[in-house]
Amino acid sequence: MEKILVTGAKGMLGQDLCPILEDNGYDVIETDIQNLDITNSEMVNAVLEEKKPDFVIHCAAYTNVDKAEEEIETARLINAKGTENIAKACAKNDITMVYISTDYVFDGGVNIKRTEPYKPMDKTAPLNNYGLTKWEGEEALRNNLEKYYICRTSWLYGHHGKNFVETMLSLADKPELKVVDDQIGCPTWTVDLANAIIKIIKEKPYGTYHTCGGGSTSWYGFAKEIFEQAGLNVNLTPCTTNEFPRPAVRPAYSIMDNGGLLRDWKLALKDYLSLRIEV
Repeated sequence: MEKILVTGAKGMLGQDLCPILEDNGYDVIETDIQNLDITNSEMVNAVLEEKKPDFVIHCAAYTNVDKAEEEIETARLINAKGTENIAKACAKNDITMVYISTDYVFDGGVNIKRTEPYKPMDKTAPLNNYGLTKWEGEEALRNNLEKYYICRTSWLYGHHGKNFVETMLSLADKPELKVVDDQIGCPTWTVDLANAIIKIIKEKPYGTYHTCGGGSTSWYGFAKEIFEQAGLNVNLTPCTTNEFPRPAVRPAYSIMDNGGLLRDWKLALKDYLSLRIEV
């Protein structure tokens, strides 16, 4: 039985990923900051040498996009240096590493207007500190490892964390709800992402993959679909990014080509909502 060590196992993705890995026959080693501080290189080396996993799936990250604008060093310590620590320990112990990255490594068409979905080898150019530090994490794998997978995802939602779907449902009774309509991307369910990761490590050559939901929409379109599928009548109004200024600049165009690795995002949302209702 192959062993997989998961960092950030208590996070939104980790809590769905770990049981799915177990269902697929893997021996899963769950870690979080309590038993694996990724910023401590000695601890990382010691844990990987002791556990001897076949794979490390690195989900742990600094994910507060806006706060990263003022906490760049903290974000870099976790997303770049922490990832480098794991990459070096994986190289030393001949372990394959899977790194969860983001669509925010791209500029969304700021420099050259985009009309085609981003492919894995397209030029990166992060607009914000979060995207920059996640790209630096990618570089840590490329510079230190041969046996690695980089899985870029986007607009992630799952049953075990704060996310856009739950936020929208909690605001459904507002007299009017404005949602940004000039940022487009690919909503992704954690369960579909987990299954795509398993498919990649079983079947695909090492390299970079886009593991986001199929198809695309705007945040407004995403909200509209959420309410329609949930059977809710909501006074939903589209607005521009400029109407809701945030500390971190978001890419306007975040569509990635997933190469058929994940199904259409609307189908995933339907399953997410049905499971949520059962819970």
